[in-house]
Amino acid sequence: MDDELAAVADLARTFFLKDVVPHTARFDEQGYPDKELYRRAGELGLLGMSIPERYGGGGGTFASEAVLFTEQLKSGDTSLHLGVHNGIVMPYLLAYASEAGRRRWLPRLCSGEWVGAIAMTEPGAGTDLPAIATRAVPDGEHYLVSGAKTFISNGRNCDLVIIAANTGAGPGAAGLSLLVAEVSDGTPGFERGRILRKLGQQGQDTTELFFDGLRVPAQNLLGAAEGRGFRQLTEQLPQERLIAAIGAVAAMERAVELATAYTRQRTVFGKPLIAMQNTRFELAECATLARVGRVFLDDCVQRHLRGELDAATAAMAKYWLTDQQCVVVDRCLQLFGGYGYTMEYPIARLYADSRVQKIYAGANEAMKELIARTL
Repeated sequence: MDDELAAVADLARTFFLKDVVPHTARFDEQGYPDKELYRRAGELGLLGMSIPERYGGGGGTFASEAVLFTEQLKSGDTSLHLGVHNGIVMPYLLAYASEAGRRRWLPRLCSGEWVGAIAMTEPGAGTDLPAIATRAVPDGEHYLVSGAKTFISNGRNCDLVIIAANTGAGPGAAGLSLLVAEVSDGTPGFERGRILRKLGQQGQDTTELFFDGLRVPAQNLLGAAEGRGFRQLTEQLPQERLIAAIGAVAAMERAVELATAYTRQRTVFGKPLIAMQNTRFELAECATLARVGRVFLDDCVQRHLRGELDAATAAMAKYWLTDQQCVVVDRCLQLFGGYGYTMEYPIARLYADSRVQKIYAGANEAMKELIARTL
């Protein structure tokens, strides 16, 4: 952290606490956040902070994004999926899109005019990316895309979606390509499915997407040729897993803060709950796990900023920190007793929101297999 990053943290914290968190209950009920909030975030300069200024971004580094994701979770918001919009979609476009594509798409995403999504997961293909069945068939100067995707974050609000599809360049991973589609509710061949009701992150729009002959210009292929999608995905997944790790550490730190504050004011048998040895030991152990996690995470962020974060280390961070997130949040919730089980208390929401961290961005079991291959 430095003065510039501290200013980003202050700006982000104010945005979430003032503009987003007061509407949490409504977002939970409707299943998605107000799309206008992306435009507001863009006006404040919180979108595309690591994108070059010539494309409408802030010209900074991933460190600014890390601060943004941390402040979002600590504020209690999980409705805006900025991890996807800022941390996944825009880096794919910056790395692989044509210059014309970058100039068309990135400014709209940085301003919040458009919301971005990436459609990888299918009903029969999640971590196993080569099993993707969605197809993109050449048709003159277009591809015709047909298939179904599920668990798509920002699916309800998205205006731009990166689609992982088989273009027939080869079997399995060899045939996988990434295509950029500009979409709206009236786009022929494109349909948004139901908003999925989830255990946690209720206010974040996670949907099904359906493609039935969706016409995508051939020039919207990411990369110079077909069949490069799997390599592109594997090159970008370390950052996606690092984003999950950032959320994990922020959640641990917030859980400890919430539990410490509660046990200081809660009286049991005539004494503050924190005066009891078991409470103090639980908090001490959870605070230690959070501190160890923070040090490991900061090292990973530094490596990433230097371009040295390898896939195995990113997998270690993703699996271990999200595992510890669930452990720490659960132990802190226990200190709230029955109140911890009610959604009136932020610790209950944090508990429900945390569980998916061990699943998305690559299931933790897959992370261990990836790590083991490097030993």
